[in-house]
Amino acid sequence: MSSRLCAALLALAMASCAPQPATSAIDRLHECAIEEGPTGAYCGTLSVPENRATGQGRTIALKIVVAPALRRDAASDPLFILEGGPGAGAATLAGARLGMFRRFRTDRDLVFVDQRGTGESNRLGCDPSVEEMDEVATDDDRALTRLRACLAALDADPRLYTTSIAMDDLDDVRRFLGYERINLWGGSYGTRAALVYLRQHEAQVRSVVLDGVAPQDMRLPLTTARDAQRALDRLIADCAADAACAATFPTLGADIRALFTRLEAERPTVTGVHPRTGLPISLPLSRRDVALVVFRALYVPEVASLLPRVLTDAAAGNYQGLLALAFASAPEGDKRDMAIGMHLSVVCAEDIPRITPDDRVTADAGGFLGAAMFDAQYSACSFWPRGEVPESYYAPITSATPVLILSGADDPVTPPTWGEHVAPHLTNSRHIVVPGAGHITLTRGCVPAIVDTFLRTASVTGLDPACTGTLTRPPFFLTPTGPAAPPAPKTP
Repeated sequence: MSSRLCAALLALAMASCAPQPATSAIDRLHECAIEEGPTGAYCGTLSVPENRATGQGRTIALKIVVAPALRRDAASDPLFILEGGPGAGAATLAGARLGMFRRFRTDRDLVFVDQRGTGESNRLGCDPSVEEMDEVATDDDRALTRLRACLAALDADPRLYTTSIAMDDLDDVRRFLGYERINLWGGSYGTRAALVYLRQHEAQVRSVVLDGVAPQDMRLPLTTARDAQRALDRLIADCAADAACAATFPTLGADIRALFTRLEAERPTVTGVHPRTGLPISLPLSRRDVALVVFRALYVPEVASLLPRVLTDAAAGNYQGLLALAFASAPEGDKRDMAIGMHLSVVCAEDIPRITPDDRVTADAGGFLGAAMFDAQYSACSFWPRGEVPESYYAPITSATPVLILSGADDPVTPPTWGEHVAPHLTNSRHIVVPGAGHITLTRGCVPAIVDTFLRTASVTGLDPACTGTLTRPPFFLTPTGPAAPPAPKTP
């Protein structure tokens, strides 16, 4: 054998023994096309059996989007983003959500997965006219008829779209992408998903951020009216404590009560101008219509700051501002953000069975929202197929994994009481209530910096929430143009 051949064989042998570069998650995906996901991200799918128990029959292609870390020496543990609803798809919304999480992308990959039944993961979708539970609530008979037709047309077994099953899917995605341990951020219903994943796959979890806690024993939507009324009461009290707001709206609470009392007795036909098209419109307005607009507005503090002006005007018979707010918060067009079928598959299996007809009294609780959301979902669940959920599912989720719990002080749907509810069982947790924040706190003030510190250290020990003490509710709109009256024009 020649010396040259020996040298070549020796080099080949040495190369085969050398460490090989690790395969990254993006090696299993492809660069997202414009219609698939955000620029610079990687897209793909993982097929899982719809029936995980048997492994037979229909499969679901779970949509995945990964925004790779920006640092070359990035951490090996990514941040998985779990969307709310239930019914929203994280991968489908990745382009819209990426800005919220960009800060954390410096150090680690961001992973978005459309949970089964959402987005492009065999979405349990209906006609756009029933894609929001708000619309089901406003016209029960017609909406329920459409829901029945939607159910009959689904290419799915709706019983197999519960949270526990979906979190086993998520662990398959983790394994497929090659991650050993992961961090979780869950918002709203996503906090329930994160908690369930933590219970089922704790060894794979490095840390968890729960933003707006909706635990598995919450019994949606039983407490919605109560929590919404709390948020509205806080807004009224904050207006009364603000000199300019109190002077402009001195009888705000009484005016709001008078408005809802009048709408309970009559359904006026409101004429005005469509805020988008500029064309004249005329439509009947019910108490429930107004209640749902107010409820949606309370989610976002900047929008809630409009309510004193809008509701005072409505109480005086001027509904134009209310109409503008209604159309602004319920955009027309494609409503693919929320899959109502998946929403019902979760709520009808996990929440409604634990609510009795007598609980309707609790659901109403005399609040402005009444039983609108409760009645709509309760009626829909009377015929929606119901998956099996064991009683053990509702037991407190206990863990020593580091968990950061965030609650908005003015949240109308997942107020701080829910964070307080889960914290005692999460023995390595810290609960921070963010002043002036509504539903989801991640974009408020210094909260991103707190979350960044937590994700880098996976520890609640060194967190300092003092910076949130300066946060307040945004200024109230005293006029339709802003917090303060415009200056008087100068005389020549």
